[in-house]
This record gives sequence, structure tokens and C-alpha cells, in this order.
Amino acid sequence: MTSSPTRDLEGAIALMAALRTPDTGCPWDLDQNFATIAPYTIEEAYEVADMIATGDMDGLKSELGDLLFQVLFHARMAQEAGLFDLHDVAAGLVDKMVRRHPHVFGAAGPRTAGAQTENWEELKAQERAEKLKSDPSLLADVPLALPALMRAEKLTKRAARVGFDWESPDQVLVKLDEETGEVREAIASGNRDAIEDEIGDMLFVVANLARKAGVDPEAALRRGNAKFERRFRWIEQALAANGLTPEASNLDEMERLWLAAKRAERA
Repeated sequence: MTSSPTRDLEGAIALMAALRTPDTGCPWDLDQNFATIAPYTIEEAYEVADMIATGDMDGLKSELGDLLFQVLFHARMAQEAGLFDLHDVAAGLVDKMVRRHPHVFGAAGPRTAGAQTENWEELKAQERAEKLKSDPSLLADVPLALPALMRAEKLTKRAARVGFDWESPDQVLVKLDEETGEVREAIASGNRDAIEDEIGDMLFVVANLARKAGVDPEAALRRGNAKFERRFRWIEQALAANGLTPEASNLDEMERLWLAAKRAERA
């Protein structure tokens, strides 16, 4: 039988239904709810991003399947609760995308990417105004479940729309110096709550700095993580070449190798 997207998707829906069927389904799957599955959904989204970052297209295909499974899982639980099903999710997506792309599906509109971005934000703002009548705050629909650094960037971006913003990155750097001093004071105090509070403030300012510099803070931190991992692996390999391990080394030696790794990358 020839495979088709429709047939394969229906098969995936049936698979999810079987896993959630009482008595005959999987005990673990049956025991889950929206809250317990949500962390897996976030994890799978990050694994998709990881495959894209590494250029692993076979891995991307697999991880997209895992992410789709998360969508199926949430839709199935909603169906069981009489809320909606996967077809409702898909129909809602189509309606939303058609509405947000009038230049494609309706009257002629902006064709450049910049103009479309502006138009997209206007349409989203209209939808938001309708959806959030119960909470008029500009920040009301910034999802709580976002990674903290990403949410910080989105919160400050929202506030900037009404002028609550620094004028330049230099001003943010001044604020960062101020927050760094407050972190030092908190650490000196030994008050753990104060330390966490001040480090949180410092990270929030860093997210602001990234936004003002036109950089995605999540992407920047992922890049920093990758750089650290690459250089630390270089240290491990250099030590192994001499029959050593990091545990058998010392900080001075590893720092020397770290600097050597930096020089090697720049060469």
C-alpha cells in the first residue's frame, strides 16, 4: 500500500488512541495529563532545534516525529475530556494562518518580509486584544512556560512597544554594571534568597542587552554552550594524549589548555 500523509497521520491518531485506551492501553500513557506531558513537549521542541543546529537531517526527521507525538498526546487528552480533537487543532491552525496571510490568501497586501512582519504583528495584536479582554495588560499572554531567558526577552520587547525601554545598548551596559555590583553585595551577605534575586535581575538585564543589540538571547546562550563544550572536549583530548584525565589534572593546567583551545579556534 502506498503511503500518504493523510493515511499516515490517521494511523498516528489511531496509535495514540490505542495507547490511551483503558484496560488495553499503556499504563504509563494512561496515567499522564496535560501538566505531566508538558515538560516532554518542551524537551522535544529543543531536540528539534538541536538537530537543526547540528545539521542532522535524519535526526530532525525523527525528532519532528517525537514532537508530533506530543501534539497527538495533548489533542487525545483534550478529546477524552470533550474539549477538542486533533482535527480541531488543524482547522484552527489553518484559519489562523489564512487570517495572518491576507497577502497570500486574500486581498493584495505587503510582499516584502519587513512589511509582512509589521502586518503580522498588527494582526496578532488584534487577536490578542480580542482574546485578552479579561486581562488588558500588555504582558498578559507572554507564556509562563517559556524558557526564562526567552520570556525575559519577550517581556521587555512588549514593554518597549509603549516606550518603556533604554535608548541604546550602552545604557543597558551601565545597568548591567549596577546589577553586577548588587550581585557582589548579595554574595557577600550570604543571603541565598538575595543572591538568587540579584542574579535573576542581572540575567534579566542581559536578556535586555541582547534584544537591544539585535541578538536572540536563547540563540546566543546556545552558541556559548556549544563553544564551552567544544573547548572542554579539546581539553579532554589534549589531556588524554598525555595519558591524563581532567580528574588527574589541575585548574592551572586546564586553564592553559583552555587558552590553547581558544587560540586553535582562531587560527
